[in-house]
Amino acid sequence: MKAVIQRVTRASVEVDGRVVGRIDAGLLVLLGVAKGDEETDGRYLVEKIRVLRIFSDAQGKMNRSLTDIGGSVLLVSQFTLLGRTTNGRRPSFDEAAPPDEAKRLYEAVAAELTAQGIPVETGVFAAHMQVELLNDGPVTFVLDSRNVS
Repeated sequence: MKAVIQRVTRASVEVDGRVVGRIDAGLLVLLGVAKGDEETDGRYLVEKIRVLRIFSDAQGKMNRSLTDIGGSVLLVSQFTLLGRTTNGRRPSFDEAAPPDEAKRLYEAVAAELTAQGIPVETGVFAAHMQVELLNDGPVTFVLDSRNVS
């Protein structure tokens, strides 16, 4: 699983002109599910998202986590994170999980974040979405559950 996490002061997602998810301070998480990913991949990312110290403390140092600030997550599915652009001019999405499996794991990540006490808003899986955000910093990280050492 791959996730792009962006520290935001606010973020929202629209489908067909209707806001389906909106948060204030927290993280916009774009999540891509790869073939072969399992629940353990999702649990790894949830724990990182929950405790990664990427929010500023009183001295302006990145020393506080999402749970420390009481922040929220806007979770948006994004299979294009698995796109390969090395050959030709059209991306290949062969590494992305099939839609049914990707949706199941995406929903499992949302449920686990919620179970961990994180307020979660979501986009609509497989829908065409407009995502709006105000990146705070800007602060952006890429997490990959397969790059665990």
